[in-house]
Amino acid sequence: MFRIAFAVTTVALLLVPVAAEEPKKEKPTVELSGDIKDETLRKEIPANGVIVSQTGWDKLAKAWGIKDAAKVDFTKELVVVGTWKGSSFNITPTVKDGDLTVSAGGTKDLREGFRWKIVSLKRAGIKTVQGKELPKE
Repeated sequence: MFRIAFAVTTVALLLVPVAAEEPKKEKPTVELSGDIKDETLRKEIPANGVIVSQTGWDKLAKAWGIKDAAKVDFTKELVVVGTWKGSSFNITPTVKDGDLTVSAGGTKDLREGFRWKIVSLKRAGIKTVQGKELPKE
């Protein structure tokens, strides 16, 4: 009887770490944020919130005054851009069945201008953004 209880306990202890393991999230190669006072510059964000080319990245970096903009390999990654009027926020990109959706949430203390965040994401497997085709440029 003791042997059976010992064997069951041993097997249970071996299974617990496997069941508790979660998939590892990869750290983005680009993770930037900032604050811009001029509200009119908010219109520079891509319509779908995604940049898929160096041209688009250079344009946004210049418009928003992003110094030493990180290098992005757009053949392997894309860049998600989010803005918020409150003092602080987070953006969460999620890919399900090839569709990229981006959610944002933050504080409700409205301030002058806007805050922005930019995060890179692996491009593999992404076919659409919010149900629409990935932009070409």
